[in-house]
Amino acid sequence: MGKRALLVGINYPGTKAELKGCINDVNRMHKCLINRYGFAEEDIVVLIDTDSKYPQPTGVNIRRALSDLVASAEPGDYLFFHYSGHGTRLPAETGDDDDTGYDECIVPCDMNLITDQDFKELVLKVPDGCVMTIVSDSCHSGGLLDKAKEQIGESTKLNREESNSESPSGGFRSFLKGKVKDAVHDAFQSRGIDIPDEILHRRHHNSSYEPEEVEEREHAGGRVKSRSLPLSTLIEMLKENSGKDDVDVGNIRPTLYHMFGKDASPKFKKFMKVLFKRLQEGRLSEGGGGHGGIIGLLSGVAHEVLKIKDDKEDEEVEVETEEEVYAGTKKNLPNNGVLISGCQTDQTSADANTPNGAYGACSNAIQAIIAENDGEVTNKDLVLNVRKMLGKEGYTQKPGLYCTDKHLNYPFIC
Repeated sequence: MGKRALLVGINYPGTKAELKGCINDVNRMHKCLINRYGFAEEDIVVLIDTDSKYPQPTGVNIRRALSDLVASAEPGDYLFFHYSGHGTRLPAETGDDDDTGYDECIVPCDMNLITDQDFKELVLKVPDGCVMTIVSDSCHSGGLLDKAKEQIGESTKLNREESNSESPSGGFRSFLKGKVKDAVHDAFQSRGIDIPDEILHRRHHNSSYEPEEVEEREHAGGRVKSRSLPLSTLIEMLKENSGKDDVDVGNIRPTLYHMFGKDASPKFKKFMKVLFKRLQEGRLSEGGGGHGGIIGLLSGVAHEVLKIKDDKEDEEVEVETEEEVYAGTKKNLPNNGVLISGCQTDQTSADANTPNGAYGACSNAIQAIIAENDGEVTNKDLVLNVRKMLGKEGYTQKPGLYCTDKHLNYPFIC
């Protein structure tokens, strides 16, 4: 029985996205794995961006380390991945098919995004009899493991619709209002304007008003900042890194493909392959989905996209159907994975900088619950207790649990 882990912490020092607590989260989890869960030092890989002695947490380095982690697995092994850093979400290419309506992503230090479908494809390679636990203390992390069953949370469309149907305001009316507000939000985002949720609307899954932690604010004698990377900030950073002034939501995927080529997200490479095909066939305006999809916004960048194709002609990926590009394949489910998210897909996770140190609010609560139970706690009990603790501390984020029924009451990690 092997135990192997990958820990990634990104503080983005010196950038407009800088955080304070992510490296501390990784250091605490590193000690926890060794002292409480019996991991060997040599079986833990650490990627951080504040010490040159460690590999940098770029997109390609994180993907390679994740692939190595899974490739080493055998039945009976325990795999663990902890991520502390920024999260973001892109409006899905066709919002009606994706389980949350967005591509939830983690944000490596070079902005080479890793998507929910990338994580699903990774977990599908985990052998039966082995389990991979993922903790993502980042914003919009609900749904980060695409198509995993939502056991605790309100991020997927199914759970939101069920929650709305039980609301006194009426299921259809609530659901329709949420759809309209999402459409308005996406329209602003497509122009690089980030509208905080507390300004635009109330939560889909809760009729009470819950302000999102968007700006830095006072909390418990310290300062709290969101671990969300708004699309407007992401776009600014992509402009700086790529040297292109015309980046917006409608061409984030082509921009990332242009910047990173074969090292870009497999999801984005598949998207580009479909886009090339549609351009060649003269059917770019077919977006599918209720809002027309991102593909429908791309007609103005057609020539630029074709130029990218010429530059990267040898970078091919296999696409069985266009549906898998939009919403992922439904024939296989990530049954050997467990995701504990720091919040819901439409929420932010807090990065707290207090007199007692800087940390992620969710990571700190996880450590507290582990200490209270001497490490012996199930996935379900851990998430429920972390939710309670964060609520008592005044945080509005609600961690989620995504896994099969079998793993719901499994011990956390191993």
